Amino acid sequence: MKNLVVVIAFLMASTVSFAQGAFDKFEDKEGVASVIVNKKMFEMMSKVKVDAKDKEMQQYMNLLRKLDNLKVFTTSNAKISADMKATVNSYLKSNPLEELMRVNGDGKNVKIYVKSGATSDIVKELLMFVEGSNIKDAGTVVLSLTGNFSLDEISMLTEKMNLPGGDDLKKASKK
Repeated sequence: MKNLVVVIAFLMASTVSFAQGAFDKFEDKEGVASVIVNKKMFEMMSKVKVDAKDKEMQQYMNLLRKLDNLKVFTTSNAKISADMKATVNSYLKSNPLEELMRVNGDGKNVKIYVKSGATSDIVKELLMFVEGSNIKDAGTVVLSLTGNFSLDEISMLTEKMNLPGGDDLKKASKK
């Protein structure tokens, strides 16, 4: 458990930048909270010593080795939310991803898109866009994750990191 706290602290404290992407314009924008983790941080985290008997933590560490980049941007600003939505739509036109799931209810609109890897069970890229979330100080959330992972593994990651939209990813992994 102590190791888990250290790992989460590293993730939340990391704001290391990597190659410019479609969503990077939100990184330093006032009114936007961001979490950005690059491959080097995932590699460093995966080397943390954990109890060999703790199977769940071992799975978590194995997942970290499979990840390349994580970006999460949240805002409650209506103008920035509209810009995020337009950026997601533009990104999807130039980077065709398959819609995995769409949920609209309770004032919340969630869309999850993926790009498959070598097999249909492996995901190379996951993009989640949430509007109208009930997350503190965040009406809109954009989550982008790249690597080679399964949806089951990602739902575990979002749960452990307490990332926005984790519940929606958990539902998607069960489909």
